[in-house]
Amino acid sequence: MNNKSNKTLKITLIKSLIGTKQSHRATIRGLGLRKINSTAELENTAAVRGMVQKVQYLVKCE
Repeated sequence: MNNKSNKTLKITLIKSLIGTKQSHRATIRGLGLRKINSTAELENTAAVRGMVQKVQYLVKCE
């Protein structure tokens, strides 16, 4: 197993932001996601995990 894979999260936006709260939209932007199926690889930190947990119904995390 690669050490790099343990330190990063691959996050993909799977649902539309239409009709979501403004704070959730800001969180998605903060994760670096723009359009549906856009993907970002971020470090596995407590802050990033908290952001993913807040919008877990909109994203897929690997």
